[in-house]
Formats: sequence, C-alpha cells, structure tokens
Amino acid sequence: MDEKDWEAMQVLHEEKNISRASERLYISQPALTYRLKNLEEDMGTKLFFKTKKGIELTAEGVYLAQYADEMITKLQNAKDYIQNMNQEIQGILRLGVSSNFAQYKLPALLKEFITAHPKVQFSVNTGWSADVMGLLNSSEVHLGILRGDYNWTGSKSLLHTEQLFLISKNEVNMEEVPELPFINYKTDSSLKDIINKWWHDQYNEPPIITMETDRQETCKEMVKNDLGIAILPEICLRPSDEIHKYPLFYKDGEPVMRDTWLMYNHEFLKLSTVQKFVEFLKNHPSLLSEV
Repeated sequence: MDEKDWEAMQVLHEEKNISRASERLYISQPALTYRLKNLEEDMGTKLFFKTKKGIELTAEGVYLAQYADEMITKLQNAKDYIQNMNQEIQGILRLGVSSNFAQYKLPALLKEFITAHPKVQFSVNTGWSADVMGLLNSSEVHLGILRGDYNWTGSKSLLHTEQLFLISKNEVNMEEVPELPFINYKTDSSLKDIINKWWHDQYNEPPIITMETDRQETCKEMVKNDLGIAILPEICLRPSDEIHKYPLFYKDGEPVMRDTWLMYNHEFLKLSTVQKFVEFLKNHPSLLSEV
C-alpha cells in the first residue's frame, strides 16, 4: 500500500459510494475501481461489496481503512516535523475550531498571523465543539478551540470567557420572560446545558418555544424582526444589531458565562508553527480583554 491507497480506503470508508469517493479523490470512477481491485488482490481478500445504496466495507476493509487513517496521520506528522526542522516558521497548521469562534474571531486572527508569518498555511475544520473534540482525540488537528467544558488529558488553556444575554426587539420585564415567545436554535449540548441551568434557576415553567432555527445568526434575525426572544452568547452580538440585550445572572448574583478553551497535545509544541500560534493566541489583546 502507498499513500494513494490509504487515501482511497479512507475516503471510501467515509463516503460508502464509488462515485462520491472518486469526486473527492479527483480521479475517475474506473481508475478508483481499478486501484481498489488491485488492492484486494494484494491483500488476498474482499474489501467491499455493493448494496442498493452504494457499497459497504467488509470487516477486512474496515480494518484496512482504520490502518489507512493511522498511516495518513503518521505521514502528516512526519511532514510537519521535517518542515519545522528549519528555523523559519513555515508549514501547515491544522486547526479544529468551534463554529462561533470561527465565524466571529478566527478570520481576523489568521489574517494577522499570516501577515507576520507568510510561509505558514492553515487547514481549518469548523463545527460544533464536540466534533472538534473528536478531531483532537484522533490527532487530525494540531490545535482545538472549543467552547464549553470538555475532558482533555493534554494541554488546556482558557482563551477567553463571555456572558450570555437574553435579547429582544423591545424592552422586556425579566419576570414576564416565561410568557413571551421563545426562539430556539441548534447548538452543542454544553451551551444548551448552560441555558437550561439558568432557566431552571429563574423560572418554574418551561419556555414557550414558538420557533426552531438551524443557526444562531438566523435566530438573531428573527428576534430583530420582533418574532420572539432568545438567549445568545456575547460573541454573536454587535452594536449594530439594534436590539435590547440583558446580561444573565443566576439568583446568587453570579453571571452566566461560557468559556472558550485552547487545547492541544503538548508534543505538538515541538513544531515551531504550533508553538508560535499558541503564544500568539495566549497573548492576543482581543482575547485577553474578554477574560
């Protein structure tokens, strides 16, 4: 097996479809089929079989795909270390970043870092924090920026913290909030838990959920059009939104906060790109000002 075989097995395992796999690999379907048949001959066993929906990997195929994942990760790490043997900061920095941070904070940070270190390239995966945690655990990324508390045995630094706000188009009486239409949005379980904890601390009745949205930005637009109230983290709010914002507190006076963490395997600090970017984030004034 070589690197192209590893990539073919990895993508096939994810897609379970020859057509989609060939598109991702930028090769023709016949070329991919030929490569897979040769791989089966080399291994002396069937690696996949056809189904009505596409294909499924055999037990041997799944094992080989997992082996391919490991080999691709090892090869990426080897390339990273070799590139970083030079004193000049260069190479690819792989990041896993929660969607909110990626949308509101990351672009300006990357722009500033690349301006100072133009030979550094970024490979960025964004998603919910639970997904980023998976990327960290599998060593698919050098660094993870996650929102909420997650167990991690590697290095972990508090990047910044922010308060949650109830938002409304018009002024509201906080005692009457349970009687108002509430707009919900899809998010990760850690934020849901914080919001639920605050609500149960304040009210005995559940919110009147009148709308479910897929994103926080969509939810905010609904609020701006006076369709209900919502609870959002401070990172999503801008002065130009022209809405009323009420910072949330528990009954004991403690503010309702959400943390953003920087997580990484300490071993990756041997890479000059990782070390420099970690120092950059930990000392950046736009993040320090919110801690």
